[in-house]
Amino acid sequence: MELLNLETELKGNSYPGRGIVIGRTKDGAKAVTAYFIMGRSSNSRNRVFVEDGEGIRTQAFDPAKLEDPSLIIYAPVRVLGNQTIVTNGDQTDTIYEGMGRETEPLTFEQSLRSRRFEPDAPNYTPRISGILHVENGKFDYAMSILKSADGSPDTCDRYTFTYENALAGEGRFIHTYMGDVQAEQRAIPQGLPSFEGEPKRVAIPDDIDACTDLLWNSLNEDNKVSLFVRYIDIATGAYETRIVNKNE
Repeated sequence: MELLNLETELKGNSYPGRGIVIGRTKDGAKAVTAYFIMGRSSNSRNRVFVEDGEGIRTQAFDPAKLEDPSLIIYAPVRVLGNQTIVTNGDQTDTIYEGMGRETEPLTFEQSLRSRRFEPDAPNYTPRISGILHVENGKFDYAMSILKSADGSPDTCDRYTFTYENALAGEGRFIHTYMGDVQAEQRAIPQGLPSFEGEPKRVAIPDDIDACTDLLWNSLNEDNKVSLFVRYIDIATGAYETRIVNKNE
């Protein structure tokens, strides 16, 4: 699979929706994750990321303008021991609770068995999730997508991708929509087409600020809302975080 450039990928797509990047710096020292949200409606755009313990949550920028909070207010990032969970919805809590059970804890994949794509017809937005495991100087990660089968509200396709001993200098990128286009010959043609295929193989910058600037400046100016970036030292577990909000 070709190693892609994140800047090119993002600038070539005006509306990838919500996206997760996970990978490793070229020097091999840092585990990296990023999560961004975009919006086309006033309700989706009326959001900011705020820190919440070791993770983050979304909140309304202007509470007076908040409409339906059900699919836009959630914790995208939570930390469970040496594992960092990143998702585009409240399935963050599902994974956290499933994997954190005192008896018979569930795996990442098992935890998501209870969830499906979002009930936001006609798009049926995929639920995308990622988990980073940093322990004893090693770094593994996995990504998941739960998506409607060709726009059907009745069938959920489930894919999990696992990356052991993550390679230096590269990572994977998954997002919710193929783009802001009208798909033809679909069961529900007015819906946005869901992401297809394996998460994209992308180059990962070594520097957190360079990565943050690259991602934020490459997202469509009209549609971007918020960005989270975290670099985790694989040897020590210490981390740095950057948050950028369009609404300030």
